[in-house]
Amino acid sequence: MAFPLRISLALAALTVSGATFAQSAKLGAIEVSDAWSRETPPTAAVGGGFMTLKNTGKTDDALVAIKADVSKTVELHTHIMEGGVARMRAVPKIPVAAGGSTELKPGSFHVMFIDLKAPLKPGTKIPATLVFEKAGEVKVDFLVEAFGARRTAPAHKH
Repeated sequence: MAFPLRISLALAALTVSGATFAQSAKLGAIEVSDAWSRETPPTAAVGGGFMTLKNTGKTDDALVAIKADVSKTVELHTHIMEGGVARMRAVPKIPVAAGGSTELKPGSFHVMFIDLKAPLKPGTKIPATLVFEKAGEVKVDFLVEAFGARRTAPAHKH
């Protein structure tokens, strides 16, 4: 392997590993992993945030808020079925059962960044603070991925 190619591969590996660490965090019994968002078109007013929350403790906890400067408002949401149609609804909290995990993903629980201050661009990070009912606050970065890069939402209507 040519020397410049080895350097390029090593730098690429460091870049990827840094992004992985930025997407994870731990606070007491709460572990946050794979925090990500999806790029938005230039005129989009909203964006979504997704991650996995794991509770290794013996007491139930819940995500009750998220603070982020990327938008004017940040809400916790879920999808519910009404008359055979999936609709998004704000929720006061997202439970994380003791010894369990909760996945925030398209078509389920998720974060809504409302009134975006700028479009979300692939490769950028959204710094945020997650607020848990019992564990407290933990900082995490959502990595913005290209639309369709690795995840798709289930088909539904709004």
